Amino acid sequence: MTDDRPHLAVIGAGPAGLAATVAAAAHGVRVTLIDSAAQAGGQFYRQPAAELNAGRPQALHHQWRTWERLRDALEEHVKAGHVTYLTDHHVWLVERRSNQQAGAAGRGGPHGTFTVHALLGPAQEDPVEVRADAVLLATGGYEKVLPFPGWTVPGVLTAGGAQAMLKGTLAVSGRTAVVAGTGPLLLPVATGLAAAGVDVAALVESADPKAFVRRARALAAQPGKVAEGAQYAAQLLRHRIKLLTRHVVVEAHGDERLEAVTVAALDTDGRVRPGTERRIACDTLAVGHGMLPHTDLAETLGCRLDGLDVHVDDEQRTDVPGVWAAGETTGIGGAALSLAEGHIAGRSAAARLTGAAPDPRTWATAAKSRTGLREFFATLDTVYTPPAGWTDLVTDATVVCRCEEVTAGAIREALDGLGAGDVRTVKLLTRAGMGWCQGRMCGPAVAGLAGCAPTASRRPFARPVPLGVLARAGEAEDD
Repeated sequence: MTDDRPHLAVIGAGPAGLAATVAAAAHGVRVTLIDSAAQAGGQFYRQPAAELNAGRPQALHHQWRTWERLRDALEEHVKAGHVTYLTDHHVWLVERRSNQQAGAAGRGGPHGTFTVHALLGPAQEDPVEVRADAVLLATGGYEKVLPFPGWTVPGVLTAGGAQAMLKGTLAVSGRTAVVAGTGPLLLPVATGLAAAGVDVAALVESADPKAFVRRARALAAQPGKVAEGAQYAAQLLRHRIKLLTRHVVVEAHGDERLEAVTVAALDTDGRVRPGTERRIACDTLAVGHGMLPHTDLAETLGCRLDGLDVHVDDEQRTDVPGVWAAGETTGIGGAALSLAEGHIAGRSAAARLTGAAPDPRTWATAAKSRTGLREFFATLDTVYTPPAGWTDLVTDATVVCRCEEVTAGAIREALDGLGAGDVRTVKLLTRAGMGWCQGRMCGPAVAGLAGCAPTASRRPFARPVPLGVLARAGEAEDD
């Protein structure tokens, strides 16, 4: 039996995608939720594998009751036939065709038709196509990584990687850790590792605590977030984690395995103060410098970007008809903001796909939360910035692009000796950014060394695709 309800494809099953799916499914549309992970939740609600039989998975999470409500609502909509949930589906492209282009290929919605191209399973070799009347992008974000001498030594990992390992596998990478970089993510990583039995020797934060005092009024507008920060501070004290503010990791030491890191204090200009270096023994370094939005799919659809963020209106609509976006892809702001944006996007998409006029009053609470949280995180962004002199710490021998093994020296030669003036030219001259990750890891570092502001990547596909899949793309029957 044919289901004639409008069909919405939601890409990403993190907080934004889950909230959008539940909201849209409850208001008359058929939803296909597509995610690359084996379980819903994204990074924030990442769950341990079922085989681990975790007794208290909630111990690793905040907002656990919110997760339970989302999980239960998703299960109910799946059982009722309102939602099709596709796991282990790695989306590499979303293709849009107008009704005129679609022709006899099938029914088109008011915005035309969309084909979501994905690769199935861990091997990512078998193609899957999902056709829908509209698409909602909830693709999240990824970590900004800045290199320094020794960052390729085994035992050095990103802060988010350490958190994902702990949440997803209930494992840690060592017994003694240093957590370093900048940003609010460092707090749950440090306290989470400590609660799991790791000796966290230090939390090394490059931001200046005085900056928070100068912005106290803006921060006080979100008392819940301030209370959350106070709770983390209490946990740092309880676990006796040394907090080193206005400090950075200068170098990681070790051959076969990380043995220690050298940290140093920063001056008021964000540069290392000579003579302040100290060595801290550890076998794990979890380092992060903030997050960047995943915009690959939005870019290939032609969506407008505001800097690095996907531009959306008050309904979370992009400027491409039939495409909504929510969560970190529209700007990094945490789970609570993602939930608010996802709810608004799902309600808006459902209304417009069913031919109704969206009523903003039905999402007024979410909109108010969205406004406050956007202002809060905009303030945090002015505090949590990498130190101005971070490039001074990157020696010529430091590998910047790990995929292609391009050193900082090679990049500087392209800039100073060969006349490169932007990231693209550096890429052409050195291959930095041409590897498997397509510049996701090294892009910010190359831009920093080149003295350029980070820009969107403009990749044709969101992930590597087998040539055989490309050759057969579009041959599948309409769903």
